[in-house]
Amino acid sequence: MSQQFTARRLAALAGASAVLVGLVGCSTPASEEEAPPSASGDATTAPVEPGDSTGVTEDTVTIGTHTPLTGPAAAGYSSISAAATAYFAYLNDNGGVHGRSIEYIVKDDGYNPSTTQTVVRELVQQDEVFAIVNGLGTPTHTAVLDFLNENEVPDLFVASGSTSWNLPEQYPFTFGYNADYVVEGAALAQYAADEHPDKKVCLLGQDDDFGDAMIEGAELVFGTGGLTHIERYSVSNQDVTAQIGALQAAGCEINLLATINGFTALALGTSAQFGWFPMWFSSSSGADYPTLVTYLGEDVGPQLLQGLVGTNYLPSLGSEDEWVTLFRQINEDYNDGAPFDGNTIYGMSVAYTFAEALAAAGEDPTRESLLAAVTSGGLTGNGIVPLSFSEDNHAAYLGVGITMVDQGVQDYLGATYAVEGGTVTAVEAAPIPLENDALPAG
Repeated sequence: MSQQFTARRLAALAGASAVLVGLVGCSTPASEEEAPPSASGDATTAPVEPGDSTGVTEDTVTIGTHTPLTGPAAAGYSSISAAATAYFAYLNDNGGVHGRSIEYIVKDDGYNPSTTQTVVRELVQQDEVFAIVNGLGTPTHTAVLDFLNENEVPDLFVASGSTSWNLPEQYPFTFGYNADYVVEGAALAQYAADEHPDKKVCLLGQDDDFGDAMIEGAELVFGTGGLTHIERYSVSNQDVTAQIGALQAAGCEINLLATINGFTALALGTSAQFGWFPMWFSSSSGADYPTLVTYLGEDVGPQLLQGLVGTNYLPSLGSEDEWVTLFRQINEDYNDGAPFDGNTIYGMSVAYTFAEALAAAGEDPTRESLLAAVTSGGLTGNGIVPLSFSEDNHAAYLGVGITMVDQGVQDYLGATYAVEGGTVTAVEAAPIPLENDALPAG
């Protein structure tokens, strides 16, 4: 394969990567006729006890989020909250949850932690939200972790793969949503070991906890120091020429990527300029095919992305299963027909999971009953592996499936791995079927 990557193209890629500097990615996950069992074993709803019903009226439940709607981080990720808003509009038009409509207040933080602190305080103290749902970003959400937990505000389904959201004793009100980076790194490494046992496996990653966690996951498979070579980069420098050159010089044949979409595109583009075409295995944070084509360009993107391996745990954009079909229709009807990609599926999946939890929280939900519903073990979500929430575990997904791009279609290969207790295990995917048109019972 040979591609001419001009300096102009690389400059465009560098500029595009800056758009998503520091962001964690999102990849793309059920509804039931009966609500899931509660923490007490009730098969209908979580027990309703006197508690905090802030944000709940007879007709509405008000929740909020922080996300970058403007600024350099908006491209690619502002679509998540728009997709969630579209799902809630669909849900509200079909009766809401226990007769209440969900009002979703989306506040722009520009991906600036200081602004995040300001807008989250507004959501809690002025808007009096019932919960914060799907706050986006590791550095941004870290800035409000203590505040939300000190004020006992349910902090659900954070949009980041950081392991910081799964610290139940320290942060009892916080729950993650993405498969974390340790899980993704371990799954990609195990797939490489299973399918390409003689290849030299290397890693290119951000010089922060994203890269650290991916290395930790890969070393569960290869052992400490088992990667052939590791290169790190700073998101403040949109030039990975030196890193790509070092990976090539080390004889790397498979490169694991702890990168967001902009840097995935930059890495592949720079490698192509060198005339070097190794295999690329990316975390879900940097593997969304439609987004990558936008960065790389329609002229060369599909060719460079052929064979890209990634991870996912939600319905796949390329599968066209019942969830994807429904979400496409919701997108057309309630989201002005916005571009439909993995982030759209992600946003609607998060919104569905919250609606499922709210339904299980009872006819008169409180913050206490909402948390009981999440930790009950009864929520299903809509992923290809079970939700893992419990009192002792605040991570949503402890397993991922392996995807690949083939002729412009990104879909699952069939390999699925669970990562628990430092052990990587091949498992069977068990996609949650669509029921009741994704309208949770209640």
